[in-house]
Amino acid sequence: MFTYIIVVLDILSCIALVALVITQEGNDKGLGVIGGGADTFFGKEKGRTMENKLKFFTTVVAIAFAVLTVLLFRILAVGGI
Repeated sequence: MFTYIIVVLDILSCIALVALVITQEGNDKGLGVIGGGADTFFGKEKGRTMENKLKFFTTVVAIAFAVLTVLLFRILAVGGI
């Protein structure tokens, strides 16, 4: 029963991770790296933009997915914890 819960959580985190990655913008902003670096670094809303929140949630879901996958491997392949 515990294994089924881990499998479902792993699949849901995988789907959430794919959805979060698809919704993010790319880092390709033309010459923004050369000319607009100071504007983004010293911006007023440095940590409150939607893009930064998406990056944070993507990191959290990616870590959860990795932990769940390793845990699932330990349960199924090695024969238990």
